[in-house]
Amino acid sequence: MSDEILYCFDLADDSESDGLAPELLAGLELEFSSYENREEGTFVHTVYSQSREQAEQALAEVRKYLPEWRSFGAELEAGTVYLLNKADWAEAWKKFCKPLEISDTLLVRPSWENVSPKPGQAVLTIDPGMSFGTGRHATTLYCLKVIDRLAGKPGISSMLDAGCGSGILAIAAGLRGYKRIDAFDFDPDAVRVARENIAANSLPGILPSVGNAENYQGSPEGYDLVCANILGHLLKAFSRNIVTWVKPGRYLALAGILNAEFDGVSSLYTSLGFEELERSSLREWTSGLFRTL
Repeated sequence: MSDEILYCFDLADDSESDGLAPELLAGLELEFSSYENREEGTFVHTVYSQSREQAEQALAEVRKYLPEWRSFGAELEAGTVYLLNKADWAEAWKKFCKPLEISDTLLVRPSWENVSPKPGQAVLTIDPGMSFGTGRHATTLYCLKVIDRLAGKPGISSMLDAGCGSGILAIAAGLRGYKRIDAFDFDPDAVRVARENIAANSLPGILPSVGNAENYQGSPEGYDLVCANILGHLLKAFSRNIVTWVKPGRYLALAGILNAEFDGVSSLYTSLGFEELERSSLREWTSGLFRTL
C-alpha cells in the first residue's frame, strides 16, 4: 500500500467532557486526532495506523478497554477500519486549529493562519501532526500559562518538557526567553513532529529526544522549571525519578491528572520534598504548580 495511505477507525465520543478520551488514547500510545463536528453536534477521535494489521490490533485494544473507560465517564463507540489519504487528513486538521491567545505575551497559531500579534507578543507556530498538543487541552493550556508567567523571573532560565508531544511547551519556553530547554517523549513519531515544529519556530538549540519518565536523566544540575504533562498514574509510578529533575527551590508543573486523582498525586510529591503552590481545575482535569523545599 502507498505511503500516502493511512488505516483508520473513528471513535464517536458522547462523554460529558471532551478532554477525557484523548488522555486515555494517549495512554495507549496511539496516534490520533480529535475534532468536533459543530453542525452535527458530535465529537470524534480518529486513530491512525500505517498498516491494516496495526489498525485492527489498535481497534481490538481500544474495544477491550471501552468498558473500563466507561466507568471513568468516557462514553465511546468504535467504528471499523477504513482507508484515508494523508493529504485529506492534513486538510482536515486545518478546520479545527485556530489561533489561541495565552496572554499578552504569548499567542499560539497554526502555520496557515495569519495573525496580528500585540506589541511584544511572541507568536508560537504549531502544526501538531499526529501528536497530542495544540494548546487547547486543559493540561497543555495550564503548562503554557505557567511557562509564560515564570518567564523572566529571577533565577528562572532552564526548562524541561517531559512528554513533549508536539513540542509546544518547549517552543513556548524558547520564545519566552528560557536559555536551556530540553524535551523528551516516549513516542519517536512525536519527537519527529516536535523537531519539525521547533524548526518552524527557528529554535535550533532545542533538540527533543526519545525517552521516558522512568529513567530519563537530563541535565545533571537540574532545571528551574519542569513541566510533566503526562498521565496521573505515570506521575505516581515514576515520581522518584521525576523529582530529581528539579533544582532546589525551583518549580515543577504537574498535569494530565484527573480531578479525583490530584489529591493523591499532590500528597505523594509533598512527601518527596515539594510544596503545592497552586492548583487549577478545568473540566475534569486538575493541574498544579509545586516547588522544592
